Amino acid sequence: MNAVIERLRHRLVVSCQAYPGEPMRDPDTMRRVALAAARGGAAGIRAQGPADIAAIRAAVDLPLIGLWKDGDDDVFITPTMEHAVAVARAGAHVVALDATCRPRPDGLTLAETVAAVHERTGALVMADCATLDEGVAAAEAGADLVGTTLAGYTAYTTKGDGPDLDLVARLARAVDVPVVAEGRIHTPGQAAEALRAGAWAVVVGTAITHPTTITGWFASAVADAASA
Repeated sequence: MNAVIERLRHRLVVSCQAYPGEPMRDPDTMRRVALAAARGGAAGIRAQGPADIAAIRAAVDLPLIGLWKDGDDDVFITPTMEHAVAVARAGAHVVALDATCRPRPDGLTLAETVAAVHERTGALVMADCATLDEGVAAAEAGADLVGTTLAGYTAYTTKGDGPDLDLVARLARAVDVPVVAEGRIHTPGQAAEALRAGAWAVVVGTAITHPTTITGWFASAVADAASA
């Protein structure tokens, strides 16, 4: 087992990302968020964009899953082979990319992109999937990890209130690579359930690192109570 993957076994990965136009959309801010997550016990960090990845890699001694959100097409998470190689060269140990059945903007297959990352950079690949079939296909294409990241975020899947633990369990039974639970994990209990469902590791982002959303949860609850 690869040493980076082994360090994530049954552990928490914290996604340190901010959306465009937000006050925290700044590489140094994300570096500080990653440092805080590491201090809290995170075993790995997931980060977006070469600048953030480079800043975090220089400051945090943890496995780093990197991606690059770019473009307006359906496939925008590390959408091309060149994006994937750039993410690895910025310092990511693992390159996360869209591994859905949707066509990639550069016309390459998933297998071709995975092979390019392996051969040109030596980095690992995490396949962000939406369905069981996509996860199986990604493992067959050479992905080192398979994630449930995009379950509920495609036109052909349904978004639930919480994580898709059923998909986690089915993937864990179907593939021979580690399965990463990601997407709508909002409580420690849900994170624990994901491990019990068969996840190798759990990625949590919004509930830890997105104060705008967290504030909205509390503000909504207070408003509901005040109007009751």
